[in-house]
Amino acid sequence: MNNFFRRRFLIAALIFAGLIILTELAFYLKLALIPSSQTKIYSHITERGSIVDRNGKPLAVQANFYNVGVSPKQIPDKKQFAKDVSQVLQIPESKINSKIDLNSEKNYVSLKRKISEDDYRILKDITDDNQYSFVRYDKIPGRIYPEKSLASQLIGYMGNDGIGLSGIEYSMQSVLQPIPDDELNYHHGKNVFLTIDANLQYKLEKLSHEAMEKTQCESFMLIACEAKTGEILSYISLPSSDLNNYSDSKIQETIDRPAISAFEPGSVFKIFTVASIYDHGILKSGDTFLCDGVYEKKFKGGETIRIKCLEHHGRLTAREALKYSCNDVIGQISDKISDEQFIQDLKNFGFGSKTGIELPGETSGLLKEAGSSRWSGRTKPTIAIGQEISVSALQMVQAATALANDGYPVQLSVIKKITNKDGSIESEHIPQKKERILKKSTADYILSCMETTATTGTGSRANIKDITIGVKTGTAQMADQKSGGYSDTDFLSNCMAIFPIDNPQVILYIVIQKAQGEYLAGRIVAPLIKDTADEIIDHLGLSRGDADTFIYNGTNEVENPQTIVIKDTVPDFSGFSKRELSPLLSRKDLKLNINGSGWVKNQSPAPGTPLTENTIIELNLE
Repeated sequence: MNNFFRRRFLIAALIFAGLIILTELAFYLKLALIPSSQTKIYSHITERGSIVDRNGKPLAVQANFYNVGVSPKQIPDKKQFAKDVSQVLQIPESKINSKIDLNSEKNYVSLKRKISEDDYRILKDITDDNQYSFVRYDKIPGRIYPEKSLASQLIGYMGNDGIGLSGIEYSMQSVLQPIPDDELNYHHGKNVFLTIDANLQYKLEKLSHEAMEKTQCESFMLIACEAKTGEILSYISLPSSDLNNYSDSKIQETIDRPAISAFEPGSVFKIFTVASIYDHGILKSGDTFLCDGVYEKKFKGGETIRIKCLEHHGRLTAREALKYSCNDVIGQISDKISDEQFIQDLKNFGFGSKTGIELPGETSGLLKEAGSSRWSGRTKPTIAIGQEISVSALQMVQAATALANDGYPVQLSVIKKITNKDGSIESEHIPQKKERILKKSTADYILSCMETTATTGTGSRANIKDITIGVKTGTAQMADQKSGGYSDTDFLSNCMAIFPIDNPQVILYIVIQKAQGEYLAGRIVAPLIKDTADEIIDHLGLSRGDADTFIYNGTNEVENPQTIVIKDTVPDFSGFSKRELSPLLSRKDLKLNINGSGWVKNQSPAPGTPLTENTIIELNLE
């Protein structure tokens, strides 16, 4: 370069640069020859476990949904696009056009969230046929609730992020969708079998809706429980919501009242009062007390308390006091026990504590401590008749299990079992008897008193005639939230039933809040107890006293049952019996709902409809 650089300097610089390049190449060659370390990849859960009833009927199942969006600035003919997709998306063309125009310069705008698998397939065909490459589909995990509002508060709801927000979906989140760790790579959550029977639940919800309409009440609760096992057969809280449209529900429709609502039960509570005092031997079955229409007591400090009774009953035994629901006599009976012992006995029944059932947000209720600043001279006799104490419906049923089991309370449960994807049992409910809190003689005495109430007392409208039943009704004034004290117009009407009395199998508890017009529990709840108990007895096949029994020693010829073949399309189920359909319930590749008994009257989808993994076949039997 015109001798600007000396030759020796240039050669030295080139040699130095070459050495640097060779060093770099050697370094990268060394890295290339080193074996690469294995990166361990963990698979994530792809499917959430199902929630089913005790017989395996699906109540909450995994499903795929899709979010649909577009890139507005890539749409050549916006009006034509809106026209093509409007019907499937169920959005007016004008609304689609407006949304696109308002976001015309954006790369992405959402059109609709959570469309179904079926709608996605139809829409995908349309957009593919028209080469609408600007449409985007985002697949998201979701949930289908085949029975809609059936036992909705018990089942609960899963949010868009795959996390349970309420009910069993929330409390059993780690079971339905466990988090993978270094040891296990889960591909499927476990299935939760509830203790409820969906068919029985359907029948009792129908009766409950009819009762709500008839009484024009604000809310309604019903719990039916197996007395020996503590398993909940039916769990009702009304009003309820369609879980498939949970986001559109009103707050009142989402409240799990049996678990989280605390209330004063009124006279139903008297059975636990009498049980407590009778168990100590300080109250005898033949003891009598005079009801003159008011319980009145004066204290040394000058305090005088008065609790009115609805009638002047005259002399009554404890049995008769329960029969007529006499406030005066129950107040006098409560004088026989100390404040401290009475409260301890109620704690033993489970009042003031959560039952521990597998549901979120359970209330402890409110049980005052004897001698506390909130305790007064009228507290004990008032609690004795079911006021100045707040309880949950679950607590009332839990306490009743002690009466039905010779004095042993039984832990309540809504979980029958938990299974793996292959059907193997992970865990199964085992009845848990707690420590004895009553003598057998006490439990027997209270049951006989409840039977008397059902035959000739305030609960006579609950009497079934052909099966022994014990009941206790209660009508409580509700607290006035605005002015304090008790309302003159708002009442809580409830009734506890246990049957059959000689060998208790079922505990049934119904609560109606703020009924309009007639509100006395003996008139509006007791008849419903009878109708509901009749349904339960027939459903469970319990023996009735006057039921005919047939003995047959001959033989019957039975034709070979029809064979149901299912391939790629929905078959015609017309005329098939429930017994012939039963084997299909165990198949993993089918989602089958069987409603009613007898033979298939109608079905959905229609015969010949193509089968997909998300097809739910509804069969109605008569």
